[in-house]
Amino acid sequence: MGIRKQNAINLYMEGIRDGNAREAVTKYTGDRYTQHSTGVKDGIEGFVEFFEPFIERNPVRDIKIIHALEDGQYVFVQAYQELNNGEAKWITMDMFDTDADGKIIEHWDVIGPVAETTVSGHSQIDGPTEINDLDKTEENKSIVKEFLTEVLVNGKFNKVTDYISAETYIQHNPQVGDGLEGLAAFVEELGRQGLSMQYLDIFKVIGEGNFVASYSRIKLGDDEYAVFDLFRLENGLIVEHWDNMEVILPKEQWGNSGKF
Repeated sequence: MGIRKQNAINLYMEGIRDGNAREAVTKYTGDRYTQHSTGVKDGIEGFVEFFEPFIERNPVRDIKIIHALEDGQYVFVQAYQELNNGEAKWITMDMFDTDADGKIIEHWDVIGPVAETTVSGHSQIDGPTEINDLDKTEENKSIVKEFLTEVLVNGKFNKVTDYISAETYIQHNPQVGDGLEGLAAFVEELGRQGLSMQYLDIFKVIGEGNFVASYSRIKLGDDEYAVFDLFRLENGLIVEHWDNMEVILPKEQWGNSGKF
């Protein structure tokens, strides 16, 4: 495991799960720690100010790292958090930027509740986790970038089968069924509710082997959201998808420079 990925996981596990907020954030961050988790201020003191009360409020913390990708200076992590023996359950997706020594210097995240039921029957965190096809990292990133741009930003939905497997498309979004049929049914349901969804900006795409993660700004109805998507690819096509989304709060509620 690369040092950057290990540092990001250690910050999670030692700092939050084990309750050593100050020690961990001091050990694993660099000369700066720019924060985009809206309720957390920048720097070591901002992390400690937020997480020490969090740890006190939630004495029982179970955190599991589900997926972790390292791509150059960037790291992506998907985690499951259960607080106080099931009192609250969350899915988090995080992205970290790191310095030349592998220390964390910037952080983005999206946090969402665990859904008790899903349309597909798959949970938000099950499915393969093993990273392979490392020689195809850049190819797979290019496929995802094209899919996001052509289909989700430019709205060329007739090209969806250029990027998504028509035979196998496993879905972990709680509201979407498997296959292209499940995706189409979800879009139709949005239309019946008078809603539309548009990807506005693709902020970052990172990958490792057969997994690619993207961070985007989208509009759903009248609201804007920050969204992480995680894709698994086989033979040049997307075959599995996980995601997490969080509404972007009004600027006056930000504790830092915002989600992006």
